[in-house]
Amino acid sequence: MQTRTLGNTGPAVSGLGLGAMGMSGVYGATDRAESIATVHAALEAGVTLIDTGDFYAMGHNELLLAEALRGRDRDSYTLSVKFGMLRGPGHEFGGPDGRPEAVKNFLAYSLTRLGTDHIDIYRPARLDPAVPIEETVGAIKEMIDAGHVRHLGLSEVDAATIRRANAVHPVADLQIEYSLLSRAVEGDILPTLRELGIGLTAYGVLGRGLISGHWTAGQAAPGDSRGFNPRFSRENVEHNLSLVEALRRVAEAKGCTVAQLAIAWVAAQGEDIVPLVGARTRERLAEALPATRLTLTADDLTDIEKAVPPGAARGDRYPAAFMSGLGVGN
Repeated sequence: MQTRTLGNTGPAVSGLGLGAMGMSGVYGATDRAESIATVHAALEAGVTLIDTGDFYAMGHNELLLAEALRGRDRDSYTLSVKFGMLRGPGHEFGGPDGRPEAVKNFLAYSLTRLGTDHIDIYRPARLDPAVPIEETVGAIKEMIDAGHVRHLGLSEVDAATIRRANAVHPVADLQIEYSLLSRAVEGDILPTLRELGIGLTAYGVLGRGLISGHWTAGQAAPGDSRGFNPRFSRENVEHNLSLVEALRRVAEAKGCTVAQLAIAWVAAQGEDIVPLVGARTRERLAEALPATRLTLTADDLTDIEKAVPPGAARGDRYPAAFMSGLGVGN
């Protein structure tokens, strides 16, 4: 497993990270034993970056990871934790909370659930419009100074917010959606990150499974949030799957799977980018891992761009209610 360093100040991590959100029911029913086995398989394969959020199933994801990581050398893996999204007992979202006192409260609960004395990268999940980012980051800086957090991260914020946060404390990385279907980050955000020496951890590299090569129209089961995602809707999914078929032809010529090609494309956009894969099973993890060894030539990249041109996807990347909280659109 290759390693990449997150920005000028962040940690060295595996060139592929594991996003654990899907292990907590957001895409439908999950198997706890298989989830834990998948985490173990990732660690054994050299994956060191594991991403979670304290609001994933109201703490379930952190408790699951605590079980999966129990007994492991704490320095052998890097925990990235998002915080600040309020939830209700009906699983409804209540918006972001970036108040300094809330930051410390969320952190205390995460440390306890995860069974650790520090978080490696701590980041607000979304910008709280009611709280200046300087105040939120200032509270994280206090936790860094106290040894409870190692590095500051951000998630889904615009270039101006990145600059303001970095002026308070160096930012290790920005976590944001980046895939062949979601390329808005290439506008002013990616150049800003590179100017400031900040890394990027890319989630949604397979478009929540849409460009995995395994999705079929109408596949979303009860409890699967993709049933409410515009890109999976009846009016958009067939068009989007046609892009996948075009990508499949490129993958077959390359001798790899569609998922491997899509992951490798993200990784090929820069040594400062680490793709996160949301594998929920050992089978899907095993398919993703070879992408780290896949070298794309200039001709390969041209063929991929022809198959899935920028802006080709139909539908927003989130339901309308969530789009306003993003740093960039699609």
